[in-house]
Amino acid sequence: MKEMNSHITDGIESKSAKGLDHLKSSILVISAPVKCLLVLAILYTLYFAQSLILLLLLSALVALLLSPWVSLLKRLFIPRTVSAVILLTMLVMPVSFLGLELAEPAQKWAKLMPKLSVHLTEKIDFYSQKFETQQKVEGEVLKQSKKQQDQGFDLFAWFRDKAPEQKAPKIEDKNVVTEQLKMSSMSAAITILSAAPIIIAQVLSCLILILFLLIFGPALFEAFIQNLPSPEKKDRAMGLVNSIQGELSRYIITVSAINVALGIASAAVLHLWGMEDALLWGALVGLLNFMPYLGAVIGVIVLILASVVQYGFGWDMLIPSGLYLTLNLIESQFITPTILGRRMKINPLVVVLWLLVCAWLWGVIGVLLSVPILVCIKLILVQLGVWKGAIRIIESGG
Repeated sequence: MKEMNSHITDGIESKSAKGLDHLKSSILVISAPVKCLLVLAILYTLYFAQSLILLLLLSALVALLLSPWVSLLKRLFIPRTVSAVILLTMLVMPVSFLGLELAEPAQKWAKLMPKLSVHLTEKIDFYSQKFETQQKVEGEVLKQSKKQQDQGFDLFAWFRDKAPEQKAPKIEDKNVVTEQLKMSSMSAAITILSAAPIIIAQVLSCLILILFLLIFGPALFEAFIQNLPSPEKKDRAMGLVNSIQGELSRYIITVSAINVALGIASAAVLHLWGMEDALLWGALVGLLNFMPYLGAVIGVIVLILASVVQYGFGWDMLIPSGLYLTLNLIESQFITPTILGRRMKINPLVVVLWLLVCAWLWGVIGVLLSVPILVCIKLILVQLGVWKGAIRIIESGG
């Protein structure tokens, strides 16, 4: 009887083992399609929920930046609510003041952009027509010389009918490019004005979410830690979160300080050169510097267009962009690598591909947040000690 029971149990265990092996093999077989579907589902969600995701990401980054200071003030017996409101006010006030100072020159340049586009198209048309006229003159000269060479002495030339030369009818040249640029600039202005209430609502929502994260976020995190099963896991989770928070906060503060310094230096140099609205261009290039490589290219193009308005077409229009490009090269090649060190060791190709992905998913705001998000992902992977192959790919050649 015992032998029969043992045979039965052995048979059940063998069948269960075979069932588990079959289940594992079936999971391995369907793992690749499931992963592809999962990636597509994530991309679909990130694309169509971009307004909510960008709001959460921006709020989390700012809260991460201010959280250590709130904790420090808490140790000095200042309540979290009071310290969070004070720190958020200190962060918002300079940005609001700068926005009010730059509102008037930004409106002026927004009105000048259609005129600038018309001026550029007129210049392009002028040079193209001049080139075409020169080509026609050279062609007529070549035809006349060839005709004189081939004609020679013709006895019956007087008896041939000579058809009168017909002039091509003049067609009024309508500058379609200029009209299209005018229409596009007007539609862009209408789009910005119509989107203003939505932008204001999103900014207010972001500020409220940051305030709640700073005040109630630590209590929520402590409740999550208490649900872990063992004290070792609690200590490990707490250490990982504190180290990741410290690294990310340090990185965000350092990069923001470098970009602010670049914007101030660019504004000072452009002001000394005599360029109008130097503060506006300094703030713009400082903001664009959150986008490596692509931000410098956009900054150079914008400064060239602004220089065309002020100095006209000549060598003078290249000097402001050259000054900015010199400062940008000093910052990107010497200052940032020296200060950040290994934390900024990222492959340039990975950065460009990540910029394109974020631009496709979330537009301009996604491009501005792309590199901080990439560095955050890298630091989290380093601290967790997972996906070491992905870390090596991100850091290769950086």
